Amino acid sequence: MRRPGPALRVGLLGVAVTLTGYALFAGWLGLHAQRYADARDRATQRIVGVVVEDGIGDEDDIRVRWTDAEDRTHLQRFPVYDTDRYRRGSSFPVAYAPGSAEAFPTDPDETATEDDLIVPIVLGSAAALLILGVWVWRGLRFRLTARRPGRPMTARVRYGRRRTAGPRAPRTTWLELTTPDGTRRLQRVMWHPILDETPADSPVTVHGSPRRPAVVVLPDGTRLVPLGRLGTGPAIGVVLDDEALRADLRDAFVLPVDTAVRPASAPWRRGALTAATGTALGVVAGFVLTGGSLVPAVAVALCAGALLTSTWALSAPQP
Repeated sequence: MRRPGPALRVGLLGVAVTLTGYALFAGWLGLHAQRYADARDRATQRIVGVVVEDGIGDEDDIRVRWTDAEDRTHLQRFPVYDTDRYRRGSSFPVAYAPGSAEAFPTDPDETATEDDLIVPIVLGSAAALLILGVWVWRGLRFRLTARRPGRPMTARVRYGRRRTAGPRAPRTTWLELTTPDGTRRLQRVMWHPILDETPADSPVTVHGSPRRPAVVVLPDGTRLVPLGRLGTGPAIGVVLDDEALRADLRDAFVLPVDTAVRPASAPWRRGALTAATGTALGVVAGFVLTGGSLVPAVAVALCAGALLTSTWALSAPQP
């Protein structure tokens, strides 16, 4: 059985990261949303509390004092939508379960706490579908373009670097394509190891229309997955090198026969580092933005880790 090429492996990785990240994110918030709903259903005792503080935080939450049937006083913070209605000293009806220190608004319109758990799941699904759609579109576009008539050109491999990469892969792979009449075009492609051995001015077959993504077929039949349109220059913020092949210090020195040469760093290591860094930054940002609340902080960490790793995979990483 033929093993999948590097472009397909990156695509499968990107899809797996997106699905796994969203599953963890939605599962974490969904679990707590269900627990919240179950606890609210058990809250059968009703009482009227008093707002003792308003305008808390960026969302203008309120703090309510309420007393249960056992004459125990509780202070609880509530996020509310109608911030003008619940001012300091106003009444705030709540419901609670006997023996519980957690109360719930009895107003059916005050669902801010539950919405804070459910709405991110919906928004996350939209983001996950968007990322998955990009991968599906890349694959479909590659298949359809490869079926179009081909025309002969010569290709020279160019490697570029992004001035500001962020979570994206810092290196990019380009083909400088030259038509028989001397016209030159640049096409960004997903990396393939055979490109490191492709000499300059190699004859290739190019499928696709001008100024559209082009599928380049190398002499051995390898088809390269295009990224972006066929153009006259690199993307903004990308600097191309001056050599056809990327430079390697091992090619610049004659090493002793018994010298152990470390292989090039696998791109997955950077992906793992991106995931770890995104999760760590998400933890910090989550606690800062949510005031130290565990549930939203973990959700932000899961979202950041999955989103940054998905962005890294979409940028077509290479060794």
